[in-house]
Amino acid sequence: MTQTEAEQKAMQSSRAPVLDVVIPVYNEEVDLGLCVRRLHAYLRAGFPFTARITIADNASTDATLAVAQLLAAELDGVGVLHLDAKGRGRALRTAWEGSDAAVVAYMDVDLSTDLDALLPLIAPLVSGHSDLAIGTRLDASARVVRGPKREIISRCYNLLLKTTLRARFSDAQCGFKAVRTEVARELLPLVRDGEWFFDTELLVLAERAGLRIHEVPVDWIDDPDSRVDIVDTARKDLRGIWRLTKALTTGALPLDELRAAVGREPLVAGVPLGMVGQLVRFAIVGVTSTLAYIVLYLLLQPLVGGQGANLLSLLVTAVGNTAANRAFTFGVRGRGDALSHQFQGLAIFAFGLAITSGSLFALHRWAPDAPVAVELTVLITANLVATLARFVGLRWVFRDAGRHCSVGTSGQQAARAAEATDGATGSDRVLSGTNPAARRTAPEVRR
Repeated sequence: MTQTEAEQKAMQSSRAPVLDVVIPVYNEEVDLGLCVRRLHAYLRAGFPFTARITIADNASTDATLAVAQLLAAELDGVGVLHLDAKGRGRALRTAWEGSDAAVVAYMDVDLSTDLDALLPLIAPLVSGHSDLAIGTRLDASARVVRGPKREIISRCYNLLLKTTLRARFSDAQCGFKAVRTEVARELLPLVRDGEWFFDTELLVLAERAGLRIHEVPVDWIDDPDSRVDIVDTARKDLRGIWRLTKALTTGALPLDELRAAVGREPLVAGVPLGMVGQLVRFAIVGVTSTLAYIVLYLLLQPLVGGQGANLLSLLVTAVGNTAANRAFTFGVRGRGDALSHQFQGLAIFAFGLAITSGSLFALHRWAPDAPVAVELTVLITANLVATLARFVGLRWVFRDAGRHCSVGTSGQQAARAAEATDGATGSDRVLSGTNPAARRTAPEVRR
């Protein structure tokens, strides 16, 4: 028995697509039709994966919603999502959470990015190799046409992210991104921003969770009719960076739970993630502590002698060293077990004191007239010998601390998810529910 064409279309429409491309729009009645038709034609002209286009209208005040509904009725595989509250991030969150596709993506309505980058963007996600993928305009092989003002702003912003949030991705703001849907559902409850900082927050959380981010150099032409308010966006981005930095520093984000949820625990039990990074951060803390020790020793030595200056200088720097390594090197946040960690750090300090005091005692016994410079050289050498033992000891102290600090944060997750909808109307919250059918105002999406 052969199936009729209508039966085949009915079967195809009931299947979830591989890709759901979301186009967030606000007052785009003029450009929307051209954009959607061009993208639709591209996806139907030999694109290897089944795909849907979702127009996410966030509180447009012109005829954008009406145009979107007409397009959905006219074109196969186009759906519409309407929110009563403005915000690109809010529109993407709602569309992605309600999608039944394996991979969700988004692109700007102006289609500034060449569509030939779409397949390289999603292929690593479909294969399972990567978790997120982003287009980048800042790669050496990218071809970009835009004015110097936007170029400078973009590069400065990404440099700021690398400095403040230790971001490793190259381009946070390119409107061309994709993520595996199952990964998006774990990340989105922790993303608070509903506007332009949404992309950055999502990527930073993904990096901190150990997710793999694939970057695709793109061909990109600036849209001179962009509706982005650069000054207002920059102000909100700075506020977002401050908020996210504070949350990461204080341990307000349950990163260990997130890593477990997305399957990014250590490959080998007992071997923590980011060993090389730990060594680098430990070295930075060590150099800072050594400089502080030198300053304190030089100030105290004339007052209390060599042994007393060594004891006091080591004690002060040991407390600071343990606190810095706890937060900076090993990523332990919050106040839980902080006092216990300090006591264990002091035990390690005692070992360092034994080495340095013993070295100083030997120097005074065999060279009692040695100048302060020689004393300092001996003490620095002894401190270097104790450094390896300190690193091993601190790794043992903080071996389970991150897991313990994340306990009890699931309630905070829910609170943050609620905060992410601040300013949304009741209609917006209904659209943010779990029923995908309630999100689509146009006829059911078809393939």
